[in-house]
Amino acid sequence: MEVRARDAAEPFTTKDGSTIRELLHTPSQSLAEATLEPGQATRRHHHRASEEIYLVLEGGGAMEIDGDRRELGPGDAVLIPPGSAHQLTAGDTGARFLCMCAPPYAHGDTVLDV
Repeated sequence: MEVRARDAAEPFTTKDGSTIRELLHTPSQSLAEATLEPGQATRRHHHRASEEIYLVLEGGGAMEIDGDRRELGPGDAVLIPPGSAHQLTAGDTGARFLCMCAPPYAHGDTVLDV
């Protein structure tokens, strides 16, 4: 059984500018906790291969996927299909969310949009 404590995962900044702690990473999928400071936004980007699901734990903000914009709050989950340009802008209290990727997250799969 593989168990990883959140505090054992070293935080790092991804290509899109969010701070994540990768909790688990297998050949098939990855699970990370991501945080954004109040008003901080990820850089608009897409993933060539990975499908993502975000689950908001605390705070929230405006999620935009391919021009469709919605407000997210605690308990909301959103599907981001592969190839879909997306950006999350945290609200006044910031955002803490889980990010599940399949195939697993890889810097090389992240394409920053201009």
